[in-house]
Amino acid sequence: MSKIKRLLSDSAPVRWFVLVLLAMLTFATYWFQDFFSGIKPLMESQMGFTSSDFGLLISSTTWANLAGMIILGGIILDRWGIRISGIIFGGLATLGAGVTALAASGYFGNDPDTMLSWMMVGRILFGIGLETVCVLVSRTIVKWFKGHELALAFAINMGFGRLGSALGTAFSIDIGGGLVSPAVNFAATLIAIALIGFLVYLIFDIKIDKQVGAQKTGNEAEEEKFKFSDLVKLLSNRSFIFIALLCVTFYAAVFPFIQYAPDLLVNKFGFTLELPDMSSMTLWQKLGAIFSNGPKVASLIPLGTIIFTPIFGSIVDKKGKAASLMILGSFLLIFAHLSLSVFNSVALGYLGLFSLGIAFSLVPAAMWPSVAKIVAESRLGTAYATMFTIQNYGLAAFFWGIGKVLDLTNTETVTKIVDTNERLSAEGFNAAEISIRIKEMQISGLIPYYDYTIPVSMLVVLGAISIWLAFLLKKADKKQGYGLEMPSGHNNSPEVLEAENIGDGK
Repeated sequence: MSKIKRLLSDSAPVRWFVLVLLAMLTFATYWFQDFFSGIKPLMESQMGFTSSDFGLLISSTTWANLAGMIILGGIILDRWGIRISGIIFGGLATLGAGVTALAASGYFGNDPDTMLSWMMVGRILFGIGLETVCVLVSRTIVKWFKGHELALAFAINMGFGRLGSALGTAFSIDIGGGLVSPAVNFAATLIAIALIGFLVYLIFDIKIDKQVGAQKTGNEAEEEKFKFSDLVKLLSNRSFIFIALLCVTFYAAVFPFIQYAPDLLVNKFGFTLELPDMSSMTLWQKLGAIFSNGPKVASLIPLGTIIFTPIFGSIVDKKGKAASLMILGSFLLIFAHLSLSVFNSVALGYLGLFSLGIAFSLVPAAMWPSVAKIVAESRLGTAYATMFTIQNYGLAAFFWGIGKVLDLTNTETVTKIVDTNERLSAEGFNAAEISIRIKEMQISGLIPYYDYTIPVSMLVVLGAISIWLAFLLKKADKKQGYGLEMPSGHNNSPEVLEAENIGDGK
């Protein structure tokens, strides 16, 4: 019987439509991951949360994954396949989002401790689903785009994720009408819609698996099954170790910052939290109002990556230089955090945010396709899962750590906000009225603004470590020969290098 020569993935319209279905999951999960950043002050004034509470809530997203849940999810993905894994972990993300929404609405109780506890339960469930879904989407993109526009596909998928982050940060306060619960409900609904999109994708997954299966013998299919001994090979690969550590230091300096960026801009540079009535404003006045609003300006960090990440992904596809781009992105990361922590210039702050957006485009566009050059395809699920697991240790530390350090260095602000919230609640003021009163007291100087200098300065150190790891990765690649500096399609096969005992550094 003749073999099928043309796969479904060889059709450009089909594989790009598949990418859109997958990117819906990325968009929704990133929205839910980051939208709280736009309503942090509302959570303090309406729910009685402190910055430490906020950091604890965001950090809880990573907790189950610190115990290896992502690696387990990656192994399940490699052994059970995309369909079963997607339904399991996509369902967990949806369930977690639902529990978080119920908790934010007061379904389990209205006191701050109860709401925080149940919202953390929801975020833990969401986190288990989130990270494995990210692994699954990455693994599936390789399945459809390897040998085609792999780096560009990764970049566009990341662009959808950044769009979710940007819109969630910028508009959650508007969607909620100045209240927390409606914003959480909307974010949870997006997760459910994205899961439906994934179920549509399964039709294409079933068809391509039938095509691929028809081209392979039983022995070939068996060789592709993940074996637990493969994990040892993965963790003994120097290039993989360097890129995994670079992943944790770089993302720990970016994702936690994004959660606090709107609040930083409000407190450090005097930006507004909510937009004023712009009905009678001229175009320039409207633009001025938007570019002096904390959530809207902070959203430009991920929003800019939607434009630049595909550009850099295309460069990696055509020119290579992945390791070099990771070095450049790490330098930009240092400049960005110095601009936003040490200096008090608004203009320099804008430049820092722009640099952070460029770095946030450069490094991921080069990093994720590079993993597919280093790791054999049968272990990609576990490889991405291992990277996400290590990354979660850094995220957990800095999601919570920034908030904790912020509280420790701003004790007067914390005390006055908590006391004012309790007093006004006892006097019968509702959540929206309390938010307005606290804001007025900050403007008048009765409550001091938060000082973010020390928390953000900590992230500069992570940038320096990222540069060092990127240099080590580039050096290791020269010896191991994976071709990270080469264009897509011109690198050496990781399977062949392993067979020759070159790729593992032996």
